[in-house]
Amino acid sequence: MRELLIELGDGPGGLAGRLTWGLRAAVRDGRLGVGERLPASRVLAAELGVSRGVVVEAYEQLAAEGYLVGRRGSGTRVAAGVAAVGPGPVSRVAPVEVRYDLKPGTPDLGAFPRAAWAAAVRRALLEAANSDLGYPDPAGLSQLRGELAAYLGRVRAVVARPERVAVVSGVGQGLALLVQVLAAGGRQRIAVEDPGSPGALELLRAHGVRPIGVRVDEEGLVVGELAASGADAVLVTPAHQYPTGVVLSARRRTELAAWARAGGLVIEDDYDAEFRYDREPLGAVQGLAPERTVYLGSLSKTLAPGLRLGWAVLPDHLVEEFAQAKLYADLGTGAIDQLAFAALLESGGYDRHLRTVRPRYRARRDALVAALRRHLPEAELRGVAAGLHLCADLPDGVDEQAVAEAALRRGVRVATVGPGRLVPGRPAIALGYAGVAEQRLQDAAALLGEAVREIG
Repeated sequence: MRELLIELGDGPGGLAGRLTWGLRAAVRDGRLGVGERLPASRVLAAELGVSRGVVVEAYEQLAAEGYLVGRRGSGTRVAAGVAAVGPGPVSRVAPVEVRYDLKPGTPDLGAFPRAAWAAAVRRALLEAANSDLGYPDPAGLSQLRGELAAYLGRVRAVVARPERVAVVSGVGQGLALLVQVLAAGGRQRIAVEDPGSPGALELLRAHGVRPIGVRVDEEGLVVGELAASGADAVLVTPAHQYPTGVVLSARRRTELAAWARAGGLVIEDDYDAEFRYDREPLGAVQGLAPERTVYLGSLSKTLAPGLRLGWAVLPDHLVEEFAQAKLYADLGTGAIDQLAFAALLESGGYDRHLRTVRPRYRARRDALVAALRRHLPEAELRGVAAGLHLCADLPDGVDEQAVAEAALRRGVRVATVGPGRLVPGRPAIALGYAGVAEQRLQDAAALLGEAVREIG
């Protein structure tokens, strides 16, 4: 390994947490390149003047997140597929063309209702009062907050008065602002589903939170383990858990609401609940404990992430603090887009768009499931009844990162589940299908099957 500056310094998180952060940053900014070998734990511990256990804990955490990989005989190395975010060493390897992007997170951007949105923007500009074009209420314009409260109550059974709705620039900002508010009140013990969203883990860590992992099983979050964790709050995706796709069972929903009413706070990310195919609709958990739940949603999966529009439905006791945090963050979300979305909701255009894309996504889901059962029969498919992605559990002993690399060499990009784990678990990949046509999904599944057989 080349010489590398790692400063442990002082601060929260303990020595292992600070070493984990330093090594993670070195990988992400390119100071540690793909395939580079890290020192043996004893060697690095001696260099840093810490116990070997500190280094082992950091290596294990980064391996669980997908940054490092350990193989017998070759030591611990930087995993492939971890992109540097800043300047790094010049690569002599030609980039692989991604022909089939199955990484979850984006809807069919070609289905964006351009004409309906343009009409909504036109209506917003014609009907906007001069005052609407000034600095907006940081919590959002009253027109949109009212429409959102009505829509969420009608479609998701959310208990929402307009004054409890805040407009944000996506769920990411909503979660970041909430973490700030909770930290100011001394509430920094936040639990997450394990496995969960790598992006959410990174966001929490970036704001000084060390997430507490709580296991997910076939009924969703294991609430009994949450109660034993000592967490102040928990981030959950109950309608279609990411990445497993499991739905939080009725029994667990009741237990979670009871935990919240006993003093906890539920942070509900309802990221793709509008899409369901083979099951009855479920209302949001927020409706069971509205005074102990923060409900988050956005347009990123229904219209387009580029709009940067989302919302938070807050308990009364967090409304003022959240609005203050939003004010200091950006003075409020853009007024024209707020007014346009309010017009789209009021006219029924948003509902019509959802009715249009649901059959398309269902057909793509069906095509991918059928192709995977033909070309990858050894994988166990989960989460197929709803959402825009499914989870494929790989055979035990298969290296999910190696599968992802083999698939990428064939032009297929998938997401590994490992980076969203706090405790190692069964190898699995998450596959998004919203933006890929049926025939191309079948071709991608065939290539993915080849990749698994190459590794297995």
